[in-house]
Amino acid sequence: MIGLHHQQPFPIMPDLPTSLPQQDQTVTQAEQASQVLRKFRIVFNAVRSHFQQVERRVGIGGAQVWALNVIRQNPGGSVNEMARAMDIHQSTASNLVRLLVKRELVRSVKSTVDRRGVQLYIEPAGEQLLQGAPGPYEGVLPEALQQLPPETLDQLQHNLTQLIQALKADEQAGGIPLAEL
Repeated sequence: MIGLHHQQPFPIMPDLPTSLPQQDQTVTQAEQASQVLRKFRIVFNAVRSHFQQVERRVGIGGAQVWALNVIRQNPGGSVNEMARAMDIHQSTASNLVRLLVKRELVRSVKSTVDRRGVQLYIEPAGEQLLQGAPGPYEGVLPEALQQLPPETLDQLQHNLTQLIQALKADEQAGGIPLAEL
């Protein structure tokens, strides 16, 4: 075995650093905040564009279109049921119903079960309006969120909670539809 040298099939590369120098790799907090802000702008623009398109097409706001669709899907439902389905405050739902009734898109009938409550039904004009409205009726953001995996939604929930706390924002605003902001 004299004279035989064991050769590696490939030349051995010297150890290379596994990371770039600190200065090239680090994004400043200000730069990172700007990048995140840009993402928020993109989201807000998509939401606003959708609601503007809805209003141009059918002449009523996105929240009203969503409410109209909820009423269509739940004939005879109450204002409280509509508020729960839309995840909005009951007073906001009442205001939406009042506008829809005024435009004769929805009919409000006194409940036979609860004299204080009303049952909501879509009128033919409301059905016709929905046919011309671009979807999704609930808006692009709720639809997009429903498409995300649970882990991503958990992360968003956690991170947005931190952001809301940093903003010292009124969490009651969570009951206002995006179309009304």
